[in-house]
Amino acid sequence: MRVEIWSDIACPWCYVGKARFEKALDAFPHRDGVEVVHRSFELDPGRAKGDIQPVLRMLTKKYGMSEAQAQAGEENLGAQAAAEGLAYRTRDRDHGNTFDMHRLLHLAKDKGRQDELIQLFYRANFAEERSVFGDDERLVELAVAAGLDADDVRGVLADPDAYADAVRADEREAAELGANGVPFFVLDRKYGVSGAQPAEVFAQALTQAWGERPAPLKIVQPEGEGAEVCGPDGCAVPQQ
Repeated sequence: MRVEIWSDIACPWCYVGKARFEKALDAFPHRDGVEVVHRSFELDPGRAKGDIQPVLRMLTKKYGMSEAQAQAGEENLGAQAAAEGLAYRTRDRDHGNTFDMHRLLHLAKDKGRQDELIQLFYRANFAEERSVFGDDERLVELAVAAGLDADDVRGVLADPDAYADAVRADEREAAELGANGVPFFVLDRKYGVSGAQPAEVFAQALTQAWGERPAPLKIVQPEGEGAEVCGPDGCAVPQQ
């Protein structure tokens, strides 16, 4: 069974939602039969790469709230993260464009290190002092820590077209599926779970989606004359 998660590194509820989903997944009896794929979604796709500003300023401008209201929201998010065992800096974080990080996540997917990288990106953005925005070498450092080759990472960052189509394809697909916010979880292309739901909701969705999978194909193995097959090593030749 495949679970696809549309998310953005700048999304605090994606950070919390991933932890809640993984709590349910870790307890799922068929955990080894579940493949998780992370898909791209930008909350602020029009922001220029160099346009970096404090989170509180972004929130007050985008939502028309006071700075006190924005700070209260950050404190609430910090408490929600702490309940899931996550570190979260409620002050002095910044906000910027996440397109390059999404491109690197597609590179990481090709290398089998996607989950490792997205977790490092989340932790760096929400829990660490050094910004993930506007500093390519910071992204290289995190990607290498996730198991990627530094030259591969720098090559992607130096080429603005590398994996750009893959990011845009994910975003178009999110729109086609009706996802206008993240996190958004899709289970076997049958069920969608929107938002950072409690672990119990994810557990129920996993159980239901698993139970409705098609029954495995039963193969009747060929035996005897007239049951010859062709395979990677050629075709069986009847003996005279």
